[in-house]
Amino acid sequence: QVQLVESGGGSVQAGGSLRLSCAASGHTFSSYAMGWFRQAPGKEREFLATINRSGGNTYYADSVKGRFTISRENAKNSVYLQMNSLKPEDTAVYYCAATAPSSYYYLPRFQTDYGSWGQGTQVTVSS
Repeated sequence: QVQLVESGGGSVQAGGSLRLSCAASGHTFSSYAMGWFRQAPGKEREFLATINRSGGNTYYADSVKGRFTISRENAKNSVYLQMNSLKPEDTAVYYCAATAPSSYYYLPRFQTDYGSWGQGTQVTVSS
């Protein structure tokens, strides 16, 4: 398993932006598809976005499509989530996740597809 540490969360007003980062340990980061999820109080963990090993392919949940952008820098063992036009309903704990070594075009969308998780970072959007 890979160790993941998120950062970049915080408080922002509606309409604002935040950029989350996720740093991964190990030397095989480019072997993993990566994803971002979130969990709001009293709700189930929700898939947001995924990116394949190279960063050339992405997939988004409808709830964030057009507002959030996932990217990665394999040389820095990092994945990012740029969040724009934030809404109060985006308030949640945000998690990054990594799969096991995967095929090139793999874009997993389910929690069970991921074997490693970060500890989460809180994002609060006020109206």
